[in-house]
Amino acid sequence: MKIYTRTGDAGSTGLFGGPRVSKDDARIEAYGTVDELNAALGCVRSAGGVGDGLDRQLEQIQRELFSIGAELATPDPDQHDLRVIGTSHVARMETWIDEHESGLSPLKQFILPAGTHAASLLHLARAICRRAERRVVTLGDQAGVEISDAVIVYLNRLSDYLFVLSRQVNAQAGIADVPWRRPD
Repeated sequence: MKIYTRTGDAGSTGLFGGPRVSKDDARIEAYGTVDELNAALGCVRSAGGVGDGLDRQLEQIQRELFSIGAELATPDPDQHDLRVIGTSHVARMETWIDEHESGLSPLKQFILPAGTHAASLLHLARAICRRAERRVVTLGDQAGVEISDAVIVYLNRLSDYLFVLSRQVNAQAGIADVPWRRPD
């Protein structure tokens, strides 16, 4: 099987179990941004500095993002049994957030995305996650498209998780949060 098919050379792509659409279709934007987020998490993991426990969590999230991408890439995910992410995934994410946040000092102001290489990549992944969430909401606003509420909540919680994780990675490295201050 060749990696190139030439079927997308005119600017369209085929959906799983569905028609061909323009490569800038809202559905392509949504699952493409989820794919970009997944790649960013791969960069975090390859950068090191997160430890084995956090690396395992990030790998689990990557697997879940792949499932979200499959759901979003399919016009009728119920027909193909592709709705995988549910409330239990969100609850587990909230548990992880609470665990990671428990050892951090409370935030009293905004902080800049900075610190270790891994923490900075986590901040970048968080920003991509926020964009993925926006793209999924845009897709869900289209007539005839039904997005699982759990997917939107999951992405919302994931951005919180990535923010807390960036702070924890910095704290473990002995690097303090950099508070935002009004420019001179």
